[in-house]
Amino acid sequence: MKKILKYSLATILVALVVIQFINRPERINEPVTENDIVEALQINAGMSQMLKSACYDCHSDQPKYPWYASIAPINWRIGEHIEHGRDELNFSKWGTYSAKRRDHKLEEMIEEVEGGKMPLPNYVRMHSEAKLSDEQIAMLKAWVTAERAKIAPELADASE
Repeated sequence: MKKILKYSLATILVALVVIQFINRPERINEPVTENDIVEALQINAGMSQMLKSACYDCHSDQPKYPWYASIAPINWRIGEHIEHGRDELNFSKWGTYSAKRRDHKLEEMIEEVEGGKMPLPNYVRMHSEAKLSDEQIAMLKAWVTAERAKIAPELADASE
C-alpha cells in the first residue's frame, strides 16, 4: 500500500511540474492610453484608486498578477477570469464604447456592486484591498449617477 501511495504521489508531482510548461495563458499588460476610463473621464484620484484596486485586475489591460498566477493550473483559471472580465467590461477601452454602451455598463456596475456580485467574493478573499466599504459603494453610486447624467444628452441626440 505504501508503495502505491509513493508511486501515486510521485506521479502527481511529475504531472504538476510538467503542466507548468503546457498551455501557459498569455499575460497582458498594455500601456495606459487615452481610451482608459481614468484618462478619458479625468477621474479624481480617490475614484481612480478604488477602481484600480477593486476592478482593474479583471476589467482592464493592466492587471497586476499575484505570485501564484504563474502556477498551473491556477494560472489557467486566472486567465479565464481576466478574459471573461474584459469581455464584459474593459476600462482600458472605455473611450471606444458608444454612449449607449457606456451608460449600460455604468448601470450594470452599480447593480453588480450593490448586489454583492462584484468584486467577485473569491477575489476579495485573496485581495482584501478590493473589498468595498459602504462609503465606497455610496461614492461609486454618486459618481456613476453623475457620469450617466453627462451621457444622457448624447443618448437623447442618438434617439432623435
